[in-house]
Amino acid sequence: MKRTSKGASKAGSKQATAKKTPVPASPELSSIRERIDDIDLRIHQLLNERARFAQQVGESKRGEGLSTADFYKPEREAQVLRNAIERNDGPLRNEEIVRLFREIMSACLAQQEPLKIAFLGPEGTFSQQAVLKHFGHSVRALPLPAISEVFEEVQAGHADFGVVPIENSTEGTVNHTLDMFLNSPLKICGEIELRIRQHLMGRMKGLQKILRICSHPQSLAQCRQWLDEHLPNIERIPVSSNAEAARRARDEEGTAAIAGEAAAEVYNLGVIVPEIEDTADNTTRFLVIGRKLFNASGQDKTTLLVSAGDTQSPGALHRLLGPLAANDITMTRIESRPSRKRKWDYVFFIDVVGHAEQPPLSTALAELKAASTLFRVLGSYPAAVL
Repeated sequence: MKRTSKGASKAGSKQATAKKTPVPASPELSSIRERIDDIDLRIHQLLNERARFAQQVGESKRGEGLSTADFYKPEREAQVLRNAIERNDGPLRNEEIVRLFREIMSACLAQQEPLKIAFLGPEGTFSQQAVLKHFGHSVRALPLPAISEVFEEVQAGHADFGVVPIENSTEGTVNHTLDMFLNSPLKICGEIELRIRQHLMGRMKGLQKILRICSHPQSLAQCRQWLDEHLPNIERIPVSSNAEAARRARDEEGTAAIAGEAAAEVYNLGVIVPEIEDTADNTTRFLVIGRKLFNASGQDKTTLLVSAGDTQSPGALHRLLGPLAANDITMTRIESRPSRKRKWDYVFFIDVVGHAEQPPLSTALAELKAASTLFRVLGSYPAAVL
């Protein structure tokens, strides 16, 4: 065994001790940290005070025989978030402020019992991200295999609300969601806009070992140009969800997936190429569905389902839209779908700005109802906050 001189040993010991000794903070830095600790203490005290008030509200409502879903007030939450944005003067960004307040409200609401939110699963989908963005993490998220099952669980009362995709800024409408409203009594209670970032992921390290790519058809379409340029000869396999694609990428040799970052985390995959979507502002809009309508929040949208007796007659659509134009109502979206009553007969889904119970929209809707053979307000709900 090699011997070390006593002096060398002492010198090495002193060096090791010197390395372990922390550098004392400057008086100025110590003062800043003390102020931060004091702020943290006050924040903590105020959070608990807010939670206690939320408990009192919950106990009062439970005394009236109300359910957990009755505690949730989307119009009130939207107002809280808009107020937070309005008074925000930085340095935190509006998105960060909204996320913090969303989680505070979510945690306070869950003091009695967490909301049960059904969504198009499985775990790791963009629908799950939309749930967490809108309701926060203090909810019980219920993944379901089909949009129709989300509607069924909410209608049966097994879930308080549901979250379903309705349209993508690149690929357009999710027709299955629209068609569910033809026969469902459920209402639209909110909307969520989620920026979609599509990542190429798998167990391999590079593009050379990819034999096939799995993803939801919408995601494949959103990345079509990138795939044509970088992997033009690789088989593209559409699957039921991006999470299913990620599962296959985990289990199958040579399979890569296109999905969101959450799927990579859930299925332990590496991101081979990040953000391969063709459009920089690729966004999907989701709807929150529930069993009742809510009050106005001040910045609302209303979704209508309307039709005329004969949609093929000249000017049929013009007659339906006339009351909106006459009352200066802004229409943000219109979609036609087969009525399923007879061939070439259609219904129209229309999104407009405003709340159904407030003028001038309430005036326009009364006139529109008189001109329609089918008229339903599917929902009046707060416009998406960021």
